[in-house]
Amino acid sequence: MSQKTHPLAGQPAPLDLLVNVPRLISAYYTGRPDPSVPAQRVAFGTSGHRGSSFDDAFNEWHVLAMSQAIADYRKQKGIDGPLFLGIDTHALSTPAFNSAVEVLAANGVELMLSKDDEYTPTPAVSHAILVYNRKRTTGLADGIVITPSHNPPESGGFKYNPPNGGPAGTDITSAVEAAANGYLAAGLKGVKRLPLAQALRASTTHRHDYLNTYVEDLAQVLDMDAIRGVPIDLGVDPLGGAGVRYWPAIAERYKLDRLEVLSQEVDPTFRFMSLDWDGRIRMDPSSPDAMHQLIGLKDRFGIAFACDTDHDRHGVVTRSTGLLPPNNYLAVMVDYLFTHRPHWAPHAAVGKTAVSSQMIDRVAANLGRKLYEVPVGFKWFVEGLVDSSLGFGGEESAGATFLRRDGSVWTTDKDGMVPALLSAEIAARTGRDPGERFAELAEALGKPVSNRVDAAATVEQKKKLSSLSPQQVLSTELAGEKIQNVLSHAPGNGAAIGGVKVVTENGWFAARPSGTENIYKIYGESFLGTEHLARILEEAQQLVDKALSAG
Repeated sequence: MSQKTHPLAGQPAPLDLLVNVPRLISAYYTGRPDPSVPAQRVAFGTSGHRGSSFDDAFNEWHVLAMSQAIADYRKQKGIDGPLFLGIDTHALSTPAFNSAVEVLAANGVELMLSKDDEYTPTPAVSHAILVYNRKRTTGLADGIVITPSHNPPESGGFKYNPPNGGPAGTDITSAVEAAANGYLAAGLKGVKRLPLAQALRASTTHRHDYLNTYVEDLAQVLDMDAIRGVPIDLGVDPLGGAGVRYWPAIAERYKLDRLEVLSQEVDPTFRFMSLDWDGRIRMDPSSPDAMHQLIGLKDRFGIAFACDTDHDRHGVVTRSTGLLPPNNYLAVMVDYLFTHRPHWAPHAAVGKTAVSSQMIDRVAANLGRKLYEVPVGFKWFVEGLVDSSLGFGGEESAGATFLRRDGSVWTTDKDGMVPALLSAEIAARTGRDPGERFAELAEALGKPVSNRVDAAATVEQKKKLSSLSPQQVLSTELAGEKIQNVLSHAPGNGAAIGGVKVVTENGWFAARPSGTENIYKIYGESFLGTEHLARILEEAQQLVDKALSAG
């Protein structure tokens, strides 16, 4: 069962699909989650807790409980430096911000709020934490970003970044989740809270200039002189996200006269978006349907790019190829960075997730660089980025970050702005845009084709799949090729991938259960063409179904 494209995909959003913002915010304040209903409990996924107030999955009680749980965690771990708090442009982010400030201020947390109430991209928060903590061993800072990333306008999200600046690991999120659900079950008993006006005036509440601090430091991670001199016109669409005013500041600070900011509109309905593949509004810069309008401008700009709502994902459109598939651009970035960053350590490795393209493996091998393959989730890259043993970390869903030019850490969370701007540096320094460069890599190393399909699965089957062992995969061939490896744990760090990955010489598939739906997902890739890919996906589904029924 593959994804069925909605007939309105890529078209402007009709009025009847726009979220009713007053009702959404009203539901945030009036809804009461039932902790006995799993969908209404606090649940931290790979990027924090997400949900909608319409479903009692993200409302005031959730945020009050999570904020108190984080305040408790900080106290238990002796984290007593400032907490950098950022928000994106989703409608639920501002009320959630207010709720969090009320609780954190009541707990005496030193808060760093954005100067002039500016929206704050996820990478700007990670950057702020790391810059503050540099050379410190005590009084360490951490952060919270209130964002559901690229999810639809009715969504809200809340994620915690510990002092390493990256997404919190499972050990932290499990503790915060349990404590928050305890507060929900107790009717918020034990949650400390101040009136908002008092919390904002508290002596522990401060303002921080995230925007200019981040923008001023960009020259440490990118060759801004090269970008200034790129001989093509550049366009950027912030998609109404948290970096909407960062782009004009970047253009002004670095005199990027050829960079045009296409829109500075902020609208919580996101009515300016074209509909995604399923007919929903989703600010996903890697989706051809969501990016329909920017793709339509490809002949106007040499390179154009966009970021999602919290600006931790990127999308790059080139005149040569249109929107680059995320995996293709990850491979181009790896190839370029490891040949144009002479101060990076020779042992710095290439980080990728288990369901990212094998093209990255081939590029890393061609460069003589170690590959570090991990399960899905950016948290697995954090430690390597901090100690610079990883030069780059990237995932298939258009999320990436990389080291500063001197080989030290830049951010430990995904940064959409830096990869977007890197596309212009690549063009300036090589004379070829990323689409042209990928074509050269494909000519030399093989051209991949990939797809993902979904298949129905019961809760019991999903549990079986997540714990499937290589011994349960009985086949010796996949799509006519000998199976070289069957993995249930990532080769980079030995962590469970939550499913199984089967690898041959010229293809692979990975099957993982969905965390939110009764389906499992099969990712597949082939270097032998679309027919071979179709065989891989078909046999993968049969192989997994057989393993599930036998298990």
